[in-house]
Amino acid sequence: MTVYLVGAGPGDPGLMTARAMELIATADVIVYDRLIPREALASARPDAQLIYAGKEGGGPSSSQSEIDALLVEHGRAAKLVVRLKGGDPFVFGRGGEEAEALERAGVEFAVVPGVTAGVAAPAYAGIPVTHRDLGSAVAFVTGHEDPEKPDSALDWPALAAFPGTLVVYMGVRQLARITERLRSAGRSGAEPAAVIERGTLSDQRVVTGTIESIAADAAAAGVRPPALAVIGPVAALRERLQWVELRPLAGIRVAVTRAREQASALATRLDALGATVIEAPAIRIVALDGPAPDLGRYQLVILTSPNGVTFLFDRLERAGLDARALAGARVAAIGPGTAGALKQHGVIADVVPERFLAEGLVEALWDVTARRALIARAAEARQVLPEALRDQGIEVDELALYETVAESLSDSLLEEVLGADYITFTSSSTVRFLMAATGGRLGRDTRVVSIGPITSATLREHGFEPHVEAGTHDIGGLLDALVADVANRRNPAPASD
Repeated sequence: MTVYLVGAGPGDPGLMTARAMELIATADVIVYDRLIPREALASARPDAQLIYAGKEGGGPSSSQSEIDALLVEHGRAAKLVVRLKGGDPFVFGRGGEEAEALERAGVEFAVVPGVTAGVAAPAYAGIPVTHRDLGSAVAFVTGHEDPEKPDSALDWPALAAFPGTLVVYMGVRQLARITERLRSAGRSGAEPAAVIERGTLSDQRVVTGTIESIAADAAAAGVRPPALAVIGPVAALRERLQWVELRPLAGIRVAVTRAREQASALATRLDALGATVIEAPAIRIVALDGPAPDLGRYQLVILTSPNGVTFLFDRLERAGLDARALAGARVAAIGPGTAGALKQHGVIADVVPERFLAEGLVEALWDVTARRALIARAAEARQVLPEALRDQGIEVDELALYETVAESLSDSLLEEVLGADYITFTSSSTVRFLMAATGGRLGRDTRVVSIGPITSATLREHGFEPHVEAGTHDIGGLLDALVADVANRRNPAPASD
């Protein structure tokens, strides 16, 4: 039985360590702070006990003694407890106090460091906390000391004279007092300074100024916690080194309606482009029970989705078979995603159409020679492909490997979706089930992105004309179309005379 004090990083889930994710996925109990990435808790076991123990100034909070007692209680009872803390547990995270409480109680503990906001948030703002010419040292300072201390434990004259960068955690509410103390102790009011709100997250904001002006600048901008301040000459480098805001989807909120198992890949690519991603899986993919098909009966086997590939090979493996079962057939895939899934199982698709639709596959197979074909796919799929093959005199069997069902979405998540700048639809089922969840509503200013003409047709059936349709009907094409639309709206072409 061990309690792991785990750093979850500054907010961007991509900055979480592999060890942290491994422990979250195996923990019996997770005691988590505020500002923990949603994706982190999503990877917890379904039967894991999740306990919120966050603190928020002016809001409901757990006292440190209550948290210590909670960790001791569960540390004695559970096999593996994760105490999930923002940033690094031993950098202004009170992890040291929690470790002491566990040690006193005789509970075994271990520490998993995390990326601290004091380094990561400035980096995402384009501010290196050290620089050979501008700052050869860095000091991390708390702006929120123990209120029970009679006097500040910080040596303000020493900090004012410190020959390097000052990074002030949790100091946005005390910024005017902090900068005044530094100036009174001799630090130049003209020295560059910056305040970073929600550092490393896609809606990060940065306000720059000087020691003299930064408190007023931050207040005028409405900066709120979580935020930290960077004081020193390096803060002036932001003007040249900022990069987060230059990403093509910076500041854009995009709702993803794909099934949870598929959404992460799209969300990761959107995040890399700078978008704020709202994962709202409107559908869930459910495997259908059944035996492995006798593939030796077919001269042509057709897969129409990566899910179909996965579930077909699941059935083959349960029957003690592998890719060699397809040796006697030509294999067709409806697009590069499906072809890629086949390749992971050691199968190179013989046919991949240029248009990633059933109609495109029909065109690619118009002269195929086969007596019997198997189409392995979802239940309730369109009949375009089997009907076209039967018209060619081919006997067609359809194998339903999985079905798509509605995923329950909370009211708060649906409100986020309705407030998105863009909403992406990657299949007709995502359209149908999201419309059912929202009562047929979308945000008035939300732009609708469709992966292709079939999905667009379903949108029109529900009264929505897509603003954007992918040129190539896959995730890459959808992202290209979305990025182009954002660019065109930010920089509209001049009207011709």
